[in-house]
Amino acid sequence: MTSETITAEASGTLRLGDLPVHRVGLGAMRLTGSAAFHLGTPSVRERSLAVLRKAVELGVNHIDTAAFYFSSLRSANELINTALSPYPGDLVIVTKVGPHRDERGEWTAAARPDELRGHVEENLRQLGRDHLDVVNYRRQNQDSIAEHFGALAELREAGLIRHLGVSGVEPRHLTEALEIAPVVCVQNRYALDRPEPVDDEVLRLCGEHGIAFVPFYAVAGAAGQHGATTAHDDAVLSVAREHGVSPAQIRIAWTLHQGPHVLAIPGTGDSAHLVQNVAAGALRLTGEQLARLDGARSQAG
Repeated sequence: MTSETITAEASGTLRLGDLPVHRVGLGAMRLTGSAAFHLGTPSVRERSLAVLRKAVELGVNHIDTAAFYFSSLRSANELINTALSPYPGDLVIVTKVGPHRDERGEWTAAARPDELRGHVEENLRQLGRDHLDVVNYRRQNQDSIAEHFGALAELREAGLIRHLGVSGVEPRHLTEALEIAPVVCVQNRYALDRPEPVDDEVLRLCGEHGIAFVPFYAVAGAAGQHGATTAHDDAVLSVAREHGVSPAQIRIAWTLHQGPHVLAIPGTGDSAHLVQNVAAGALRLTGEQLARLDGARSQAG
């Protein structure tokens, strides 16, 4: 079996509420350029459209996006709409609200609770949908998320949103949200080379509550919004050699091995990398390999 023949189904399935998704999805941020936002070179439009169509062909049915994912020439939501609408019946599109960039690409102040409806409606317009499958509230240093999450819960009751999630949260924020409405996923930064006890605790709590944990920058690591890291620990490199795969694939596999409730949303603007990312969902790491990787992670802290 080659990477070309491995589909997202090999990674297994998890539910976001009542919506089943394969555990390897696609993050849309890198569809717009070589790095996030205005930091890199804008993507070639047809190449990005091809990535999206290839993803669906490979069984990817979970795409993560946001209205603020755009470069000087490309919008992730517009690319998704153009490439995939009318959407496959099993495709789950997850978006996020809270942060906002103006038309010049400059970040504005964090949204007030009463501004979140506008963010939701902008995503609806760009994606050409009458409702959003899942909306994450992305916290931006707020001490409490109750008002913001409550505003989204009202939009869920109104039928604009099917399910809710949170992002960039600590355990106390997850507790706050759960007291207001069901939470189907948590998106926090989480990577093999970035140990963070708070996020380890959120990962554990999600498992206890049956909530999907969806790391972002799992492949990018310390490089974050600038793109995939090229700084790989010796343990990552050695495990990659043992499997005959790339270090990025090992990072994805390690992510999925953190629990059956964990999803992966690696982003890419290249179809060949997409094929590799999806194939990583079929990798099975041994206990010894996981111990080696976890040891390297501990040392990184």
